Amino acid sequence: MTAPVWIVNARLLDPASDYDGPGAVRVEDGRIAEVVRSAAFVPSDDVEIVDADGLCLSPGLIDIRVKTGEPGAEPKETLKSAALSAAAGGVTTLVIQPDTAPAVDDPAMVDFIQRRGAALGLVNILTAGAATQGCDGKLMAEIGLMQEAGAVYFTDVDQVIADSGTLMRVMAYATAFNALIACRPHDPWLSKGAVATSGELATRLGLSSVPAIAERMQMERDLALVEQTGVRFLVDQISTAGALETLDRARLRGLEVAASVSINHLRFNEVDIGDYRTFYRLDPPLRDESDRLALIEAVRDGRIDVITSAHSPAPAEDKRRPFAEATPGAVGLQTLLPAALGLHHEDDLPLLDVLRPLTVGPADLLGLAAGRLAEGAPADLILFDPDAPVVIDADALRSKSKNSPFDNRRLQGRVERTWVAGRSIFST
Repeated sequence: MTAPVWIVNARLLDPASDYDGPGAVRVEDGRIAEVVRSAAFVPSDDVEIVDADGLCLSPGLIDIRVKTGEPGAEPKETLKSAALSAAAGGVTTLVIQPDTAPAVDDPAMVDFIQRRGAALGLVNILTAGAATQGCDGKLMAEIGLMQEAGAVYFTDVDQVIADSGTLMRVMAYATAFNALIACRPHDPWLSKGAVATSGELATRLGLSSVPAIAERMQMERDLALVEQTGVRFLVDQISTAGALETLDRARLRGLEVAASVSINHLRFNEVDIGDYRTFYRLDPPLRDESDRLALIEAVRDGRIDVITSAHSPAPAEDKRRPFAEATPGAVGLQTLLPAALGLHHEDDLPLLDVLRPLTVGPADLLGLAAGRLAEGAPADLILFDPDAPVVIDADALRSKSKNSPFDNRRLQGRVERTWVAGRSIFST
């Protein structure tokens, strides 16, 4: 139970209702009790008042693709360090990926992650379940029981389920529970050993590469099985313009298909790897500038449902290696908001369009009540200054790993305060 609080004199940003304007929000017992859309509102004197001083008040961000090292590789990241990073970045709900050690492939592991997350008393920690046992693409995991235990969707993360028969069985079984299946599309044979996108740059640097068509090829196979089974499906980490065309055709055929993109593929392109900068060694690899611009336009017109941080911690010893040997991935929980606000400041996307795939988009996809400024919704809120200049210092990030491609970058956007269920869990 939390005491009533009025957050007043705010610029309300609510993508769910397309409202961008002055207002106030009353928080009580962990939920939004009232939303006032007026600049002239003055609450009574007998409640706590937080003066937003004209800053932006929005739903907390929801990040559905977060890797940690717990269990199995805690030196990379623990649930606590990830939660602290999330709170400082305005992420109030995160979804842990199941490719841990052991994998989250049974109800007991789902329960373990959720209990550990709840005990921290910070952000909301949910978990995805493995689609196959051990995330190895061979034997189907117990999807029904994991969903009953609280798993919000099912995926083998970066592992392709190459056997079409296995994937079809996973999809058909998931359909019986209306469960969401996510696959990251990349042809496993074309992409084997690749660390960059095929093109002049990869050739000049002598890096093994994968053609962009590999993403589209695998996606065509996956969507054919979606059409056959009728499963709810998420194209996880789309990164090429060609794959967007395939997505459009699938939706025209009436398939229930959502798509996510990582913030890294919206802000960087293949040129950023420069002379073997391993902090830009990502999976999928950074793409051509034309792909990045196509993804930005897809966010603008609403074809992208979810933007994720693709948070994937790696300690220094795993990154300070030759480019081809470096562990792929980047941390992103704490930098997600200012990085995403670059789409507003540099690419002229309206703030609501930037926030929609970070809030109500993932909330609707996963069936969560959060992600909106509405009476009865959880009081998971962030107060932020969209114009405040920030210089990212990777060493100062709360993640245990510091592998941020935004290190030393000048961005705009600073989280001033974060509330989860009405409790203030972070403030500057």
